Amino acid sequence: MPVSKSKAEYDIPGLSQYVPIPKIEPDKMAHSQPFVAKPEHQESVGYPGELVDDWHDKAIDKMGELLGKYRSLQVFMDICTKCGACTDKCHYYLGTADPKNMPVARQDLMRSVYRRYFTLPGKFFPKLVGARDLTKDVLDEWHSYYHQCSECRRCSVFCPYGIDTAEVTMAGREILSSVGYGAKYSNEIVGKVHKIGNNLGLPGPALLDTLEGLTEDCEDEIGIAVPFPLDKVGAEVLLITPSADFFAEPHVDGLIGYGKVFHEAGIDWTISSYASEAANFGLFIGSYDNMQQVAQRVRQASEDLQVKRIVVGECGHAWRVAYSFWNTLAGPFDYLDANYPVPQHICELTYDLLQAGEITLDPRRNAGKVLTFHDSCNVARGSRMGDKPGGQFTIPRALIQAACEDFVDMSPNTIHEKTFCCGGGGGLLTDDLMEVRVKGAMPRMQALHEVIEHDGVTHVAAICAICKTQFAKTLPYFDIGMEMVISVHQLVGNALVMQGEVLEEEQSDV
Repeated sequence: MPVSKSKAEYDIPGLSQYVPIPKIEPDKMAHSQPFVAKPEHQESVGYPGELVDDWHDKAIDKMGELLGKYRSLQVFMDICTKCGACTDKCHYYLGTADPKNMPVARQDLMRSVYRRYFTLPGKFFPKLVGARDLTKDVLDEWHSYYHQCSECRRCSVFCPYGIDTAEVTMAGREILSSVGYGAKYSNEIVGKVHKIGNNLGLPGPALLDTLEGLTEDCEDEIGIAVPFPLDKVGAEVLLITPSADFFAEPHVDGLIGYGKVFHEAGIDWTISSYASEAANFGLFIGSYDNMQQVAQRVRQASEDLQVKRIVVGECGHAWRVAYSFWNTLAGPFDYLDANYPVPQHICELTYDLLQAGEITLDPRRNAGKVLTFHDSCNVARGSRMGDKPGGQFTIPRALIQAACEDFVDMSPNTIHEKTFCCGGGGGLLTDDLMEVRVKGAMPRMQALHEVIEHDGVTHVAAICAICKTQFAKTLPYFDIGMEMVISVHQLVGNALVMQGEVLEEEQSDV
């Protein structure tokens, strides 16, 4: 049911024909902060349990370390000319009107401190160059506003210098965690992956029970006991997928779709209980070390199970980490089959099978659905698919169009590399940040509302677990039904023609 706007604890941006550039409201979102990580959450990812006594010196030292380690960070601190090209490109600024959510202003939260301690003019004439001391109030400000950025990188598309605010945000979060001031949501999740192997902390027996239940569901639906193997040594494919796929709608229907595709194509596959999680929240907290530990689990699982290739499920930032970072985090993967890309996205695998005629999709099985597609940020702006530029845009759309009779894109300035973020990425998918999530969702909701009204769109498909979860939670705030969110591979699974299947109407005849 839609959430009553009058009962919300905060104002919800209205939808109009165009997304307006808001009149600034200073400190409008200064109150918004994530819960601070508890000592056990901090320590599980290698950080101090709570704010250290000498936090000031340690924070400055950490900033210096990052400036030396990542040359791009210092370049971003130095080259901004305050041209304003990025100011209205951030969904959080458009939704909140807080000027510190302009990408340039969010960068300046760190840039001002950088100038004070790492530039000569800032050391001697701080006020003349906008430099400021690192105080506890500044640290609090970082904790607030660096968790009002989803690291979506839309601003970098429009920046004439290519300044990547996401890297600044990641650095800010790592500095905060390094002095004992991390965010509970992300740090707790990374700790669960280190300990158990997935974001949910789902142990092996529970995972096995879940997968066996999916086999029974498939048998009830189509008369085929589609297997969902766990820890199968010698399987061809290791599937790593977001843990949401194991328990929640609409994610689990996507996992069923993967299983159907593997089964129909005769591909021997498995999931690993040691490394069942595709997501890598080490990216969100800015920690290369934690990213590497999570990636190394995947490598270890692939070696232990002696697979030939690794396929990544529908998770946006998981695909970005795999595509852009795996080779340095856990590579080289020279023990895998060189005939397949490393890594391979589930959409690539399904598309290749479709092109080769090894699977057949009947779009009439999704009759009555009018689809649009949400380009997830990390897929759109941080990765590719297939062997041609832009494959991350064309391949998912090709699958949807093969599986459905009706498809329409949202406005051109809101898709592909210009896509608007769902509003919940980058470690913000937590109820303590619900206000900023709802307000940040507004630009995407506006584009979606437009195709609902003008083109009769009934469903929005996505290939990111965070996007699906965020939409399901925020759509009702804009009087749009949460049931319209769907996985791409749910559509594929619905449309897949399987040998030996018994459809529902045929079962009722029997």
